[in-house]
Amino acid sequence: MNLSNQIAKNYRDVYYGGNWTWVNLKDTLAGITWEQAVAKVYDFNTIAMLVYHMHYYVRVSAKVLEGGPLDGKDRDSFDVPIIGSQQEWEQLLQNMWKDVDLYAALIEQLPEQKLWETFVDEKYGNYYRNLHGIIEHVHYHLGQIVLIKKILLQSKV
Repeated sequence: MNLSNQIAKNYRDVYYGGNWTWVNLKDTLAGITWEQAVAKVYDFNTIAMLVYHMHYYVRVSAKVLEGGPLDGKDRDSFDVPIIGSQQEWEQLLQNMWKDVDLYAALIEQLPEQKLWETFVDEKYGNYYRNLHGIIEHVHYHLGQIVLIKKILLQSKV
């Protein structure tokens, strides 16, 4: 397995399982209703906001892996559309899973030497750093989602 394949595996594992932590997004989000996804707990972001936020950076980064420009703004990364039904929540998730698979495939296609090249601009470092940053970012917010879900389930929302 080359390095690009290993990075793609680590990326898939945080979403679908098999990672070192034994926690993944697919299992964690299973059974979450739209009401729970948009429920406000303390002053935390909602689960829907966190899912959208993680997905936003994957979409923006995928465009770069496809040869396009880096076209995204941090301030837009929490602009989750209004979710008012189970269907809208499930559509957000379906879009994310589709893009997860696309992104992993794009990573696998990267020649290993590309990993050490600059990702768009020197200030962002190289591809390797950014790909791992995406994985770390998902782990970070996955932990938040796990805690929010536990609070919601205890409060029966």
